[in-house]
Amino acid sequence: MTKEELLEKANSLPLAPGVYLMHGKDGTVIYVGKAKKLKNRVSQYFQAGRGHNLKTQTMVSLVDEFDTIIVGSEFEALVLENALIKQYMPRYNILLKDDKGYPFVRLSREQYRRFSIVSRVASDGARYFGPYGGRLETRSALDAIRNALHLPTCHKTFPRDIGKERPCLNHHMGRCDGFCRPEMSAEEYNRRIDLAVQLLEGKVRLVTAQLEKEMQEAAEALRFEEAAALRDRIQAIKVLGKRQKVIAGVCADTDVWGLYLEAKCCFAVLHYEEGQLTGREAELFTASALDGEGEILSALLLQYYGGRSALPREIYLPVEIEDQEVLEQLLTEKAGHRVVLRVPQRGDRAQVLQLAAANAREEAERQTSNQERAGRTMELLGKLMGLAEPPERLESYDISNTGADDIVASMVVFQGSKPAKDRYRRFRIKELDGHPDDYKSMEEVLTRRLTHYMEQDKKFMPLPDVFLIDGGEQHAKVARRVTERFGLAIPIFGMVKDDRHRTRALITPEGREIGIQGNQAVFSLIGRIQEETHRFAITYNRQSHGKSVRGSTLDGIPGVGEARRIALLKKFKSVRAIREASLEELLAVVPKNAAQAVYLWAHPAPEEP
Repeated sequence: MTKEELLEKANSLPLAPGVYLMHGKDGTVIYVGKAKKLKNRVSQYFQAGRGHNLKTQTMVSLVDEFDTIIVGSEFEALVLENALIKQYMPRYNILLKDDKGYPFVRLSREQYRRFSIVSRVASDGARYFGPYGGRLETRSALDAIRNALHLPTCHKTFPRDIGKERPCLNHHMGRCDGFCRPEMSAEEYNRRIDLAVQLLEGKVRLVTAQLEKEMQEAAEALRFEEAAALRDRIQAIKVLGKRQKVIAGVCADTDVWGLYLEAKCCFAVLHYEEGQLTGREAELFTASALDGEGEILSALLLQYYGGRSALPREIYLPVEIEDQEVLEQLLTEKAGHRVVLRVPQRGDRAQVLQLAAANAREEAERQTSNQERAGRTMELLGKLMGLAEPPERLESYDISNTGADDIVASMVVFQGSKPAKDRYRRFRIKELDGHPDDYKSMEEVLTRRLTHYMEQDKKFMPLPDVFLIDGGEQHAKVARRVTERFGLAIPIFGMVKDDRHRTRALITPEGREIGIQGNQAVFSLIGRIQEETHRFAITYNRQSHGKSVRGSTLDGIPGVGEARRIALLKKFKSVRAIREASLEELLAVVPKNAAQAVYLWAHPAPEEP
């Protein structure tokens, strides 16, 4: 890719935290970085005049492509960045690869192993965890693990200091189990250290399961104090540290799938190994709007894993598929070990599914044009409405009134997903007498609209593919009665609102509701159409009502019609000012006969006694 293409791709990234991987021409990962906002960070590499140092300039000159993985927080981005650097060992990640500036947790090798925080890894046989983001965060996490497992935080050296002094204040406060006492064994101490190691590896559930088993055994043996201590320890571990999805103890050798089915379709697969996110694949694909999500996912799974020799032990799916058991059996035979397909509904597994879905969505939207997005929305709308083809022209109607004398209607036209404002029309209801009646008003409006069409009035041509009526089942029935009278068969749907006045569904004249809230694009489009139709009706009603109020005082004056009434109000601003104007002032606005009529109206002759 050229630098211009890379910049265009970077500018389409979301303002979300994540990790980016720079690839050379041969596909090798040459740099891994993290970002609080991917778009801002990645685009900087390809902008001219950014003042990059020599190392960055050299790296950017070798970049042919880049990939991104979206995560939930900056902390997750940091953890994932470190994991990917260890996996790929990119040549331009000198600082992280050399472990400079990032703290590690070191576990020594002696009989009583101890944790400490160091700046770099040494070849001393000790075990190292990290690197982590900062010393303060690392120290806090390590202290939390020690407190949860009641490990010592003092500076005593074991076994040298065992039994020399009384236990310190931490033991009396219940924060440490006092391993400086002779009755505490080295075996128990190191068992606690092993639990701490598992926590640093993200195996929180494994540790709590083990402790829960011990608690149950202690309770059954009537060792209630020990059981209570284990209970408290379990509780402390459950609230330990920050919960995050990049290192998830529930995911070991797992693929997590996300699907996005809008203007462009995309799937994303997040690969977890030993509970750690190690990579992401995302790819666009073509699918019909008539295909269900389960059908699409089933076909993708067969294609994706069909050519692979190494398969995960678990695959998390966003929806169930019909042939799930058959596919499990097929993948199990191919892999040589059991492969399980799951559809998580809650907890950590559901959270990583959301992360996969977010990656699929962002990748698809980044590569989707507005035109493609609109076309996909109309295709989905046509499917919901049961139409053979996606609708092209939509007409929407609404009634607005402030009494029996001020009833108006609006006709709003959408061409695809965009309003065609030059085709809007408005109507003043003429045939009603007495109180307002929305149904009769709608019948009159649609009758007049279709009459204009039958008379070949170009302002009302062509007919729409769909009539959308602001209202429920009865409004839709009225519209169908009118179209049938003209011998027309146009699909008709009422737009039903919820308690918050938002469009929640479409409804047919037969009363069948069609839910639209499950598809955000269609839901937004129908809501926008209804709001625009209502706005246009209300605006016309206010204008009409205002004119009738202003004009009523000046009505009946000989020689003063609509144009002269407007001219007078424009000049004098109010009816009161017109009354107080002299004949000469009136003559400057309207002809002589009209000016005299207005003056006589404003200064009537006194009545004779």
